[in-house]
Amino acid sequence: MLNRSVFKPRFELRSNSRGILFVILVFCWIPIHAQQASDATDGRTTANPQAGNANQAVLQELDAMKKRIEQLELQLRQYEAAPPPKTVVQTAKAATPSAVPPAKMVENSSSSTADVAVTETSTDTGGKRAKEEPFAFADWTWLNGNPRTITPAFDSKFFTPEIRADVAYHYDFNHPQDDTIVGSSEVFRSNEVSLTHLGIGGDFHYDNVRARVMSQIGLYSTATPRNDASYSRGQWDLADAYRYVTEAYGGYHWDAMHGVNVDAGIFLSYIGLFSFYNFDNWAYQPSYVSSNTPWFFTGLRIQTFPTKKLKIEPWIINGWQSYGRYNGRLGFGGQVLYRPNGRVSMLTNNYGAGSDALGLPSRTRYHTDNSLEVKYYDHPEKFLDKMAFSLTGDAGCESGGGVNCTTNQKNAAKQITSYKQSFLGYMIYNRWWFNKDREGFTLGGGKINNPGRYLVLLPPINGATATSGTPYFTENPGDPYKAWDMSATYDYMPSQYITFRWEFNHRHANVPYFSGPGGVTPPGGNTGAPGSEVPGWSPDLRHTEDRGTMAILVKF
Repeated sequence: MLNRSVFKPRFELRSNSRGILFVILVFCWIPIHAQQASDATDGRTTANPQAGNANQAVLQELDAMKKRIEQLELQLRQYEAAPPPKTVVQTAKAATPSAVPPAKMVENSSSSTADVAVTETSTDTGGKRAKEEPFAFADWTWLNGNPRTITPAFDSKFFTPEIRADVAYHYDFNHPQDDTIVGSSEVFRSNEVSLTHLGIGGDFHYDNVRARVMSQIGLYSTATPRNDASYSRGQWDLADAYRYVTEAYGGYHWDAMHGVNVDAGIFLSYIGLFSFYNFDNWAYQPSYVSSNTPWFFTGLRIQTFPTKKLKIEPWIINGWQSYGRYNGRLGFGGQVLYRPNGRVSMLTNNYGAGSDALGLPSRTRYHTDNSLEVKYYDHPEKFLDKMAFSLTGDAGCESGGGVNCTTNQKNAAKQITSYKQSFLGYMIYNRWWFNKDREGFTLGGGKINNPGRYLVLLPPINGATATSGTPYFTENPGDPYKAWDMSATYDYMPSQYITFRWEFNHRHANVPYFSGPGGVTPPGGNTGAPGSEVPGWSPDLRHTEDRGTMAILVKF
């Protein structure tokens, strides 16, 4: 959380003191001169003994005042010649750990608040150096997945508000007649201006207690729950209960080490590097590694900061992008984030033990996600002022319930008894900043291989969801899926609070997957149960998609 710095300027008596003394003399001289003028008007002269005595007394007082002024001027010159006293200056935009837990500044990808730089020049703790905020030794607003806002539009001791708006126009060159875009967790409608997300909320922080809430208004409120099947187990309709909430958690901060935070609720996932909020990212449409991996977790996280450069964060969560448990077992995982200097950020996210296939309690998922970000050029005095790249690699698999992590297993009759079900992918992006960070250009892309399609976003054919599935695009063991993509993005950023974005995407899959001209909606709208087969109709799916995007992204 950002806060305004407080400085205590030294009171200095300089040339203004001469002006004050002059004003005093003027106010003393005016009544004397007025009295003399009045005496002359009345025909009285200084021959009057009483008037002469009075004038003599005034002249003596003026002489004494001149001497006093000379003494003050001497003291002033001595004061100005003396060296200035030692002053404690803290260049900071963040509150102390006791007021705002450091986790708000280090949530990396998916973070809602930028990392900020804090420089401690002195302390008032009797010579003992205070602990520096974690990751506060550098400016991290250049990172992919971190917001670039530095100063909040408004702040207070108790609450820091946050408002986000993501409005975009997407044009699919396949021209789907139902305007439905397939295979993205960020882009949903073609040839329309769409409100992707409106987030209203902020951070509460007082007496080491912390909480955060952010709304999920717009297309995200429909698309995000659709990718989670866990709400189908049990009652109370968890999808609708959490539909309009992006983040909502509460927790507490301890001053141990460089900070310890415990939070429980719904919080954004780190897996895939890109943030859930497009304002924070170098591109609007991330590659498959990010777009197909979870955007949120529901459960408990424990953030520990052993040093100012290291975070270790265990998770105890309901499952992989799930509001509830898919079966009878929770999921476990965590992140390790290390930033040795202001140019390098390394992180690893790992997940395992979760039973994350609805109705298959014996199937377990494992996943590792690893990213490296490097700022290799930084010359703010030049037109091309900054360059950086990000590299992300993911691997994972599922085991049990007819699938395994290593190979297709066959019996004596050469029949496959257990399919290899795995995930392997990477993405790489390079970013250029121009004109004092007011403009940016990004090139990037990636590739995945996901046999079994257990992480492939299900096309919403006839209203299909992660729970319903669809016969038109199966997700059975052994079903092949390989895909790659590339993108070019230009950003215009006249203020830290807004981004105007133009982007072109090309995506390809080895099986028909993207919306074609015929679309994925039956004539007359969805028919029957979600995802069900419609007699005499089939969706129009293609191998390739080209798309253009124009977006306005706002964050206060």
